[in-house]
Amino acid sequence: MSVILAAPVAAQDVELRSLDGDVRLEGTLTAFDGTYYQIDTIYGPLTVAAEGVACAGPGCPDLISFTAEARIAGEINVTETLLPALLQGFAADRAMALRGPEPRNGAIAYEMTRQDNSIAARFIVMPGNSDTGFLALLNNEADMAVTLRLPTRGEQRADRASAPDDPQLSRRVRVIALDALVPLVAPDNLIDAISLDDLTAVFRGEIDNWQDLGGPDAPIARHMLRADNGMAQSFATLALGTSEGDLTPMITYHASAATLTAAVARDSFALGVSGRSVASAVRILPLLGACGLIQAADVDAIKAEDYPLTVPVPVYLAPRRLPQLVQDFLDWTETAAAESIVAASGYVDQSLTRTPLERQGMRLANAIAAAGDEVPLAQLQSLVRRLRGAERLSATMRFSDGSSDLDALSRAAVARLAAAIESGAFDGRRLIFVGFSDSAGAAEINLRVAQRRAEAVRDAVQNAADAATPGRVTFEIAAFGEAMPMACEETEQGRAVNRRVEVWLD
Repeated sequence: MSVILAAPVAAQDVELRSLDGDVRLEGTLTAFDGTYYQIDTIYGPLTVAAEGVACAGPGCPDLISFTAEARIAGEINVTETLLPALLQGFAADRAMALRGPEPRNGAIAYEMTRQDNSIAARFIVMPGNSDTGFLALLNNEADMAVTLRLPTRGEQRADRASAPDDPQLSRRVRVIALDALVPLVAPDNLIDAISLDDLTAVFRGEIDNWQDLGGPDAPIARHMLRADNGMAQSFATLALGTSEGDLTPMITYHASAATLTAAVARDSFALGVSGRSVASAVRILPLLGACGLIQAADVDAIKAEDYPLTVPVPVYLAPRRLPQLVQDFLDWTETAAAESIVAASGYVDQSLTRTPLERQGMRLANAIAAAGDEVPLAQLQSLVRRLRGAERLSATMRFSDGSSDLDALSRAAVARLAAAIESGAFDGRRLIFVGFSDSAGAAEINLRVAQRRAEAVRDAVQNAADAATPGRVTFEIAAFGEAMPMACEETEQGRAVNRRVEVWLD
């Protein structure tokens, strides 16, 4: 990975001396991030840690009053709500004050100040949407992009073209929170649930009347976020599988989730789709599968991605070194204090939760109902025996069909699980990595695939927890193939939900 330091400075001559005076480097200072110098020397560009040298010359920066800066672009719903709350929490954690928001050249500035009132960090926030966030990142106009969707193939190609030697965009990402796309109705609407197929049929114009959904004889008033909103784009990808041109023109579009939910709340015959994080004054409909399984957008289901329309809130990073205080902020977003702020802001945090098998009666009932010739009762009994007395952790890893690559949310789950192991949270316990599959293909083959994926996740967690003392935690593998489906198999979304590795604590 090439190293490009933040905070470019006017090129000036400097001399860096080792603290014992034995080593001297002369060159032109090109960048400084508060922790590292980058200088052009007769040996080429070099990166040197500031703590190990003394700087002399007219180009030397002021180490004490250095101000870290970061430019953040992206989704307005996040940059104007969750992000300021996280910045405030981080500032308090560092015994600093947060100034702002202050309008600045079309953007919004937040400043973290030390106790002497000097500025330690400045965050320039450019509210927009996922499109503008990725565009700013790719054009080197932002250090971070806050989005509500994955990068398109075109955005990935543009990133590879501009930074071919750096990790791919999909690897330069932090997930700071979770959300979910949910069907919304007014509190007095009579419908209790809706299938994903019916939901997409409504917005394609194939269903126009509530009577077709088991409700009264009344037309459906459709509400959706504008196509340039990341949530709308995620809905198109996860549910519609179509372009905006394939939608019915009988849709009222909204610039913000707040106006959408307000419109739905006022109309008993309205149906909207938006984020769970802003679903106030309305009722969220659970999703009903064709096979009878009901999927509610509750916290545990979203944390484990058991809900098929789960949407992570990722922060994509530029391929360069961020100032240390900015990097510290990103690391802090994974702490318990930050998770509390995420939850208080209406989003779903990623802290590990535990659910005993005894409290999962619906899952077991679904497994029994879905059992067929290829899932004998003996296999279900084996599952119950193996997991009786254990607790399912919310960390769940999922795979694309035929793939062993983890997605960004699953990689984040691996990191959090590894951190918990290193902290001693599971000392003296067993972690059981349990592989499940969809039902496509032969059950015997699916069982072997589930076993290999469970082994892959175990290995990933062990490698990530390299600082843990060996033997503190026992790692075990189990696989039950298609024995416990979380979703109906009639759709790709349902099959994707079922291809997973769960982590159980015993």
